[in-house]
Amino acid sequence: MSETLSPSLPRTTAMAPERPEDEAAVEALITAAFGAGRFAKTAERLREGSKPSGAFAVHDEGQVVGSVRLWPVRVGETPALFLGPIAVDAGHRSAGLGAELVAACVNHARMTATGGILLVGDRAYFERFGFVPAPDAVLPGPVDRRRVLWLPVQTQAVAGLVRIDA
Repeated sequence: MSETLSPSLPRTTAMAPERPEDEAAVEALITAAFGAGRFAKTAERLREGSKPSGAFAVHDEGQVVGSVRLWPVRVGETPALFLGPIAVDAGHRSAGLGAELVAACVNHARMTATGGILLVGDRAYFERFGFVPAPDAVLPGPVDRRRVLWLPVQTQAVAGLVRIDA
């Protein structure tokens, strides 16, 4: 990974693809980070009933302290990956783990035949990875359109309804 996309993980942590045995800890981490209200969000509704096509977890002394998942979607007719949720344990938030997780997703996407990565997030944070506004990507529910972002991999811009590509 490039240093501009990926600060070094602290020595006590290790990132790897999420394992089946990580699932309960990942769900607990996401719930701690976002609360039960996350289930009402459009992004969560979009992921419902689907399986991730990629997922990463950061472990510290055997505990999951960070996670991110990628979901197969289509934006119009463009195959894409939908990033999220990304969660980092409160005690590890200033260690650069979020950036490491995003960089892993970007690297994963570049190795697949995808148009790019779509997410709903903070533009100021995600711009450093190459994300740009995606004003013509339409999520199936209410969302702050200024937070819909796209990272081009094989397709520069996307337009159309976002749906799970199961």
